[in-house]
Amino acid sequence: MPALCRDCDRIEDAPFPRCPACGSRRVAAHPELLALTVAHVDCDAFFASVEKRDRPELLTKPVIVGGGRRGVVSAACYIARTRGVRSAMPMFKALALCPDAVVIKPEMAKYAAAARQVRALMEALTPLVQPLSIDEAVLDLAGTEALHRAPPAVVLARFARAVEREVGITVSIGLAPNRLLAKLTAERDKPRGFAVTGAEAAQWLADQPVTVLPGIGPALARKLHAAGFTRLGQLAALEAREAARRFGEDGPALAARARGEDTRRVSPERETKSISAETTFDADLRTLPDLEVPLWHLCEKLARRLREKGFAAAGVVLKLKTAGFETRTRTARLARPTSLPETLFRAARPMLAKEATGPAFRLIGIGAQPLAPGTDADLPDLADPDAGRRAAKWEAVEKLRARFGAAAVVAGRGLARKG
Repeated sequence: MPALCRDCDRIEDAPFPRCPACGSRRVAAHPELLALTVAHVDCDAFFASVEKRDRPELLTKPVIVGGGRRGVVSAACYIARTRGVRSAMPMFKALALCPDAVVIKPEMAKYAAAARQVRALMEALTPLVQPLSIDEAVLDLAGTEALHRAPPAVVLARFARAVEREVGITVSIGLAPNRLLAKLTAERDKPRGFAVTGAEAAQWLADQPVTVLPGIGPALARKLHAAGFTRLGQLAALEAREAARRFGEDGPALAARARGEDTRRVSPERETKSISAETTFDADLRTLPDLEVPLWHLCEKLARRLREKGFAAAGVVLKLKTAGFETRTRTARLARPTSLPETLFRAARPMLAKEATGPAFRLIGIGAQPLAPGTDADLPDLADPDAGRRAAKWEAVEKLRARFGAAAVVAGRGLARKG
């Protein structure tokens, strides 16, 4: 079984507890170590790590990056995580768990600059780099061994050291036969990890809870648990027909992923599946008229983002979070793709009206999913001959705002109610 010292690149034919060349204990060993090419790279506690890099006095302290007491945790360092703090946790809960934490307001420009440095180091390894978020990406190093004069595992170990040296943060790496397994593998050895999964994947996955599989959220997990499926091995054992009978058209793909199967290729172009916008209120809102104002502003923001990215909405997703932090999601398909705020608002408002019947809400969001090509947006037809005129009107409004400021043109429904 080949083994690699992650600190000096020494390779031996058998695992060793301590590198005979440099004395390091950071050793990766696996039968397929030198043959696998797909890697998932995840920056460790990214936002918090960048803050600690820039403020060394925080190195041994718990750090939380996030908003005010009504906001949520954007990132937490590993010290804070040992106290139970997690990303997306309400800030007041995080501070109750970790009252001595240093709270820092997010500074996205700084994080984006660090992310660009990491990505540049990735792109020096292979052209097949697919960003998944600001702090993670998947790479395929197949065919690069001659270029680097080293197998992908060695190249990745060098990359991890370069990130620490040049960017000042750490990464965790999962090396595996495909994208799904690489992502799951990267989670096994954080932070500053380097884990490998190969032919033993199905056996390893079998005992894992179904919730470790990407795409299985709380609702699907509850459905699976109710049907008696708590471990991935139970899902993996389902034949395609039985999986479809139990879980619909997505059932066979779900069972295949539970076996660790994934045919997706690594593509330099990031696949966009949805576009959204949301806001957290300074004070909880309860009534429909009060909630309509921020909904309209978010519809305008979403329409702008759709156009900037060249997409249209084929469906609308409304997201609400109650004062008690219960998340409610409602969806509606559109008759035709759109990138107009008016159309988005008309689709979302009835869903909002059904929810605004008593509970107070702390957050509202609007999303476009599924997406359609921007060229299909708001095309005039016999049923709606004025669609093109509305699109031209919105474009003119955006041009005025770009020239004279956002307040140059304000829709009536975007004005706050007077007490």
